[in-house]
Amino acid sequence: KIIYLAQVYCYLSHFSAHVSLCVFSVCGRAVLNNRIVGGQEASLGDWPWQASLQFDTGKYFCGASLINSEWLLSAAHCFIRNIPITAVLGLQSLEGSNPNNVSRSIVEVIYHPNYNPISYDNDVALVKLSSPVPFNDFIGPVCLAANGSTFLTGIESWVTGWGKIVPLPSPKNLMEVKVSVVGNRQCGCDFKSLRKITDNMICAGLREGGKDACQGDSGSPMVSKQGSKWIQSGLVSFGQGCARPKLPGVYARVSQYQDWISNYTGNDNLPGFVTFTSPGTDPDLELLSLFCLFVGNPPPHTHL
Repeated sequence: KIIYLAQVYCYLSHFSAHVSLCVFSVCGRAVLNNRIVGGQEASLGDWPWQASLQFDTGKYFCGASLINSEWLLSAAHCFIRNIPITAVLGLQSLEGSNPNNVSRSIVEVIYHPNYNPISYDNDVALVKLSSPVPFNDFIGPVCLAANGSTFLTGIESWVTGWGKIVPLPSPKNLMEVKVSVVGNRQCGCDFKSLRKITDNMICAGLREGGKDACQGDSGSPMVSKQGSKWIQSGLVSFGQGCARPKLPGVYARVSQYQDWISNYTGNDNLPGFVTFTSPGTDPDLELLSLFCLFVGNPPPHTHL
């Protein structure tokens, strides 16, 4: 398969300028994923960029996405300084045998300089692995939304993670759910009494509720498909409960951070940035904040 050829090329070219081109050529390809998904267990290899962040005890606490052979992207609020962390890739189940998994210790966590732990603005962090991971059908980088990408209201997106399935216990197998982008104006109305929705955020969910990220999904990617590539639009940041009507999940907007990410990953190992373009016009632009109604609700919480 082509992806195996790319794996060899990437690995041999790890310290050359060819690597960033190589990452672009393989990013966002999930060769084992060929179906529509929503609210169910993911199949092995469906989301090869999904990473599990675990304490040294083996306990899962947050998700992340593989963006090149050495770096993960996750939520800043996931991390407590000086706590040893392991990243596991190619993982399907939190229990039992996982023949395709690869583990790496975390050697560095870089918080966005403007991360605000109160408002959760700029809730992003770069996570460096102790050594590069090889790419194959079960482990591979996601493409990242480039500056100027547009995700209009209704764009289908998929979120993955091992978080809670309310009101059930946390699942042991990787879960996937299909949601739709909610425009920032509408999302701002929904969260008007709770928290400000900034341009550094993107929202998604179903107006009727029922499908969402939840506790334990923090840092996990939200992706949309364009052509043959899956492109990460956001990462799980916070919400009000889980899957409640008219209260979508809130994600850090990946396209806002291309320059920051590129600055740390280096020119010789850049992630694959792809401009996502939404067709049509956005009904969210017709919504005036004047019509937002104040609704009293308890404070929101993160999905950690």
